[in-house]
Parts: sequence; C-alpha cells; structure tokens
Amino acid sequence: MAEHLQLGITPTTTIFALLVALAIYLIIGKLIIKRKNHVDRLPLPPGPKPWPIIGNLPHLGSVPHSSLAEMARKYGPLMHLKLGSVHVVVAASASVASQFLKTHDANFAYRPPNAGAKYVAYNYRDLVFAPYSPRWRFLRKICYSHLFSPKALDNFHHIRQIIDEHQSGYGTESHKDLLSMLNGLKRDGNGDGEGDSLDDIEIKVLLLTFRLHPSTPLSIPHMSRETCEVNGYSIPIGSTLLVNVWAIARDPSIWSDSLEFRPERFLPGGAQANVDVKGNDFELIPFGAGRRICLQDESRDSDDPIGGGHVGTRVRLGTAQ
Repeated sequence: MAEHLQLGITPTTTIFALLVALAIYLIIGKLIIKRKNHVDRLPLPPGPKPWPIIGNLPHLGSVPHSSLAEMARKYGPLMHLKLGSVHVVVAASASVASQFLKTHDANFAYRPPNAGAKYVAYNYRDLVFAPYSPRWRFLRKICYSHLFSPKALDNFHHIRQIIDEHQSGYGTESHKDLLSMLNGLKRDGNGDGEGDSLDDIEIKVLLLTFRLHPSTPLSIPHMSRETCEVNGYSIPIGSTLLVNVWAIARDPSIWSDSLEFRPERFLPGGAQANVDVKGNDFELIPFGAGRRICLQDESRDSDDPIGGGHVGTRVRLGTAQ
C-alpha cells in the first residue's frame, strides 16, 4: 500500500480510471450499435419482385448476364435479387463495382459456399474458391514466389532442353509438330506479317476482345462478411456479390458506340488509351479487381499493355520490329 501511495496510485484514482475506461467502452459500443442499427434500417437495393421459394431464378433466363444487364436498365446499376433463400447483389456499373471491390474490398474478399468448389476443388483448397484466410494469403504468396519470381524459370531447364532438341532437328520430317513450328516462327522472324509478334494494333484488338467478350461475363461470386452500406442501401451479411463485367464493358455512358469494333479507342489519343485490365480501371475488369483479382505477375514491366502476367493469359507479347 505504501508503494502505491508513493506512486500516486490511490483507491480513488483506481476507481476513477476504471469509470473512465467503462465510459469509453460504453460510448464506443453505443456508436457501433447505432451505426449497425442505421445500416439495418436502410432499404435493400431495388430489384424485381421474387417468386415464392425460388426467388428471382426465373428472371435470369438462359443468358444470365444479358438478363441482368436488361434488368439494370430498369432498376439501376445496383440491384438486389433473391436466388432461392440467398441474398444476391449485382453491380452493373464501374462506379458501383468500385464501391464493392475497392471501398469495401476486405468485406467482399470471401467466397460463398459452392458445391463445385467443395467436391471438385478438394473442399475449397484451391486458390480461386478458398476462403479468405491466412491460408489463402499463404497460397497466393507461394504462387507469386514459384510462378512469377525472377528465378522461377530456372526450374524449367528440362523444358529448355526439349526446345533445344527440337531446334537441332528443325526442318526434318520427324520434327514437324507444333513446337517445331513455333521455333521456326521465332527463327524466321516476322515472316509475312502474320507471324509470331503482336504489334500495337493487334494488342488493342485483344483489349477490345476482353471488353466485348470477357471469359467470365459475371465475376466469380464474392460474399460479404458483415452488413455494410453501399450507395445508401443496406447489403446484408452473407450476401453474394455478382459483378456484371459484360454489362460494364458495354456501358454506353463510358464507351461511345460501345458495340462497335473500334480498337483505335485504346491507341494513343483514343478515349481509353490508358485503360488496362489489371484491376485499376473498373470500366474494364475481365480478370476481376481487388484482393481476389486473378493472379498476376506484379514484377512485369508496367508497359505491358494487356496485363500478360495474368495466369489465364500467360503469353509473351512483343512489339513488331
């Protein structure tokens, strides 16, 4: 007791400190509850009226991304659907997609339950459908270090040996296969202009293809970990998020003459000359955006115009000489 008195600690100061801590705790708790109640009182995003039991499943039609784009013209770029008993929100514009995948990125870094991922992907053990967790972050780190590190190609010396063997037999009858043809293109140069290199125009055509015909018209589903507010609407906990990549890439408010084949829009001086597909420009996100974007090589030259480091498009591009 004497030591406490020497330090200026008395029963009165102890009780006062506890009361202050309790008051701070209660104030913070009240603010959290008030914010939660505020979000819970917000309306759900607009959307078509669901059917009993099956919800809005009949509204999806045979081409869901096209049906959802049509519904977005009526209900707006942020919609709410019920697919069975599941809350589903659909983002059909670049600004709304940015709200989910940038502003609320951490909340929507999760994946909804999926029978295919459970039974085919080893009980959610793959990188695409694995739950957002320390294990997933470790898997992604492993992929970066083993697929995209500067020393990664050194592990494929046996493949280089196969290529060398084909090069030594180039031109013979016994080596007329795809690998020999590719070696021949590399050896002979650009040939007739339809050979091995992609010039700037061809690269922009690829960008146009990614825009008009993305490989995943609807993004791989995300799921909210907690209730949040987006554009004045309440997004319930456990909601599935679908980003209509197809509709965003055809949005006439962003893309003039959106259905026309105009690769020059991506060339210097064009309206979208600086747009890339690496998740920075939400008007063109064929590989997704945010924390669950398709794995890519962050170490590649920033001048790579189409994000060739993405796993799905791991091709070597070169400017015509």
